[in-house]
This record gives sequence, C-alpha cells and structure tokens, in this order.
Amino acid sequence: MGNAVSRQQSHSGPAALAQPSTQAPPHESRESAHAGSRDGGRETGAAAGGVWRTLAGAAWFAWPWVLPLLIVGGWTLASTQQWISPAFLPTPLRTVASFWDMLVRQSYLQDFWVSVSLVVQSFVLGALAAVVLGFAAGLWRPVERFFGPTLDTIRHIPGVAWFPLIVLWLGVGTSAKTLVIAKTVFFPVFLNTLQGIRNADARHIELGRALTLTRLQQLRYILIPSALPTIMVSLRYSAGLAWAMVVVAEGLAGQEGIGFLIFRAQSLLMTDQLLVCMATIGVVGFLIDRGMYAIQRHALRWKTPDTSHGQS
Repeated sequence: MGNAVSRQQSHSGPAALAQPSTQAPPHESRESAHAGSRDGGRETGAAAGGVWRTLAGAAWFAWPWVLPLLIVGGWTLASTQQWISPAFLPTPLRTVASFWDMLVRQSYLQDFWVSVSLVVQSFVLGALAAVVLGFAAGLWRPVERFFGPTLDTIRHIPGVAWFPLIVLWLGVGTSAKTLVIAKTVFFPVFLNTLQGIRNADARHIELGRALTLTRLQQLRYILIPSALPTIMVSLRYSAGLAWAMVVVAEGLAGQEGIGFLIFRAQSLLMTDQLLVCMATIGVVGFLIDRGMYAIQRHALRWKTPDTSHGQS
C-alpha cells in the first residue's frame, strides 16, 4: 500500500506543480486593494472638485447682487414697518407701480430721450474741443502759454456757478444747458490730452526724427498712440460727469427731461417718482460707464498683445 501511495504522489506531483495557483500572493492583493482605493479617491476628489468649482462660479456670479438685494430688503423693511413716513419712503412695490404708470400714462420716455440727446451733443462738443486744443497746446508751447492761465482760472469755477449767468445770456433753452455740460466735459479731457502728449517717450520721438518722419507722421505713429490711453480714460470719466450734470442743468432751467422730473417730484412730494428718476439715472450711468469701458478696451487692444497663440 505504501508503494501505491508513493506512486500516486509521484504521478500527481508534477501535474500539481505545473498547474498555476489561482490565489494571488498576499503582497499583490494588498497592492491591488491600495490601487483600487487610490482610483476611488481620485474619482471622489475629481467629483468634489467639480462641485466646488461649480459652487464657486455660481457664488462669483451672484456676489455683485448681494448688496443690491440687501438694500432692497432694508428698504422694504423700513417702508413696511413705517420707520420712515410713507410720504418720504414709499415701498418698492409702489415705486415699481409708479414707474409703470410713468411709462404708460406720462411722457417719461420722451423726457428720458431729451436728457440723453442733451448729454450726447454736449459730450461730443466738449470732448472734441478739448482734444483739439489739448493737442495744440501739447505740440506748441505758445498755445499753452496763451490759453493756460485763463483756462485754469475758468476750470475752478463750477458749472453750477456759471449756470445763472449763461441763462441770462442764452435763456433757458437747450443752448445754455449744452454749454454748461460741455464745460464739465472739456477740462478733464483737455488736461489728460495735454498730459498724454507731453509724456510721449522721448526715445520714440528721437527715433522718428532719425527716420525722417514728417510732423504729421510723428503725430500719427508716436504722439497719438502715446496720448490715447489717457484720453480714453478721461472720456470715460467725463461721460459720467455729463450724465450727472444733466440733472442739475435740467432742474435749474428746463421744462422737460429727467432733471426737470426730479425737481418737480421733489416740490410736489411725489417721492415714488423721485425714486424712479434716481434709479434711472443710476442704471443709465452704469451702462454708460460699461459702454465707454468697452470702447476703451477696443481702442487700446493693441496695448495688450495676444499671448494665447504661439505658446507651447
């Protein structure tokens, strides 16, 4: 029997040794488990990162609206609880209803268009005169010496102080308001144009002379690009000043326009209409600033080289 057992073992031994084991070694099992946990951790981390980026993007988009919502909420609370008399602080719903009534039953759009037209023509007049005279004073010292002291004196007299005198000269029509608003636009643009010309890089000017550029070519290729950034900034700033000044001009001498409506609402204690006009001025002023900023970026796009191409 012992021989039979030994023969059976000797017969089955090589075959058993030749068969591969189906059970992984302990160290390989541990490595597989660790790899699986790492893959699962990566997937979980990627999912969490994606959710976090989505929430961060939503928060970034909603962040500018937090303060306006808080203001409206405080306004609603103060008006409904009558912390301030309803005659002086109507509710937001009443103000919205007044806005709709002004659109439908009153000439609100016509008054709005009168104000916009006045601002546009005053801005164009003041900015054009400022750029032309600023370039002339920047290029020729005698021009600056001739106009400088007088313009600097006039600059320190505010437009509100000029307004009564100009109304005596020109009446309460459009001309007086246009002149006062144009004066408000003129000085920031003039000073920045002059400064931009004077701050032109002397090396560029010398290079232009070495290349025998004409005076017109130097103006086109050197001086205008040098002054353009400061000119665009001053135009953006002056556009906001013009829109704010129209309220004063129309309120002091006018029978139509947003400024006239504000002063009329104040005198008749129509606070809801007063708030509608104020909101209109604020929103339109914001849109003017955004529009001027877009124009500024487009005009100065050559100052920011495109680095999105040609990079590895």
